[in-house]
Amino acid sequence: MKILLLGGTGAMGIHLVNLLEKRAETRIFITTRKRRLDRERVKYIQGDAHDLNFLMPLLDKESFDAVVDFMIYETAEFNKRIDRILERCVQYIFLSSARVFANEDEWITERSPRLLDVSKDEAYLKTDEYALRKAREENILRQSVRKNWTIVRPYITFSEARLQLGVYEKEAWLYQALQGRSIVFSRDIANHYTTMTYALDVARGIAGLIDNPKAMGEDFNITTTEAYTWQEILDLYLMVLERELGMRPNVKYTDTAINLRFKSSQYQVKYCRLFDRRFDNGKILSVVPGLRFSHTLDCLKECVEAFLRNPFFRPGGWGARALFCKVSKENIPRSEFANSREYSKYLVLRYAPWWAIEVLKNRS
Repeated sequence: MKILLLGGTGAMGIHLVNLLEKRAETRIFITTRKRRLDRERVKYIQGDAHDLNFLMPLLDKESFDAVVDFMIYETAEFNKRIDRILERCVQYIFLSSARVFANEDEWITERSPRLLDVSKDEAYLKTDEYALRKAREENILRQSVRKNWTIVRPYITFSEARLQLGVYEKEAWLYQALQGRSIVFSRDIANHYTTMTYALDVARGIAGLIDNPKAMGEDFNITTTEAYTWQEILDLYLMVLERELGMRPNVKYTDTAINLRFKSSQYQVKYCRLFDRRFDNGKILSVVPGLRFSHTLDCLKECVEAFLRNPFFRPGGWGARALFCKVSKENIPRSEFANSREYSKYLVLRYAPWWAIEVLKNRS
């Protein structure tokens, strides 16, 4: 069996590759922008899967039993490639997101209303924001003459390499904590319930849908049923950090999320993190009956501990750190920046008036 992973080097993709590699007579091909070492049945194909000049020759050269697509496309970009991908594989698995769903007092299922279908916010609907984009791309698949697709919707996933707090990745909030500076968080998000699912569990769900006839032309939410407030998640992080580091990081609370100040970043807060999220995963369990989900808090604690034993931060994150310092009145020394360009941008965001930052962000 030949399986192609487009962009499969992130938290979920790494686990999925490890699972698929254990299957006899399975060959795995993974697109990646970085050079990586092949293994016996894992071949990395260096190139940018956003580039049609790279992707189309690859599809022309090979046909695949399954394509698992981890890429994030603009809607028009997705529309240009999807017919060719569907034509060149037996099954196409599209990574959508449970962020597509509107606010819901009940448990969210695959049939729950989506923001794209029920939102009255005309300014929002004119954008191609992530949740709208994924819903529009789902629609493109449903309207296709081919039905060899499967839609999967993770929500917020975590792993040993990815630890989120509200809208922030570890490169922002955890980096600050490990440098002895304050974690900046907002009370509005802290009081809402979220669902966080271990990346390995999501990968197991995807693996169970590959070559599964019950998955064709269907959509699946792959999430745990557990839900916790963001404050409970933060408390767990603080508990582990205090125990491992011998000190409890300081938390500086704002009343509302910083991102709400900016048009360019408000929607993830407004139409996701300020919703209470609880999911019904009955459909995926009915098609992949052996799937089990880890206990969120226990597994999250283990992932934080694993990260602290071997910490690694991806490049970037300085923009959020600058805004954190603006709130906490702290500073980051020049020595922590990779180059003078990043440091200069940090200084501008750190000291510019709040009203000017949106203009600066749009120009960058």
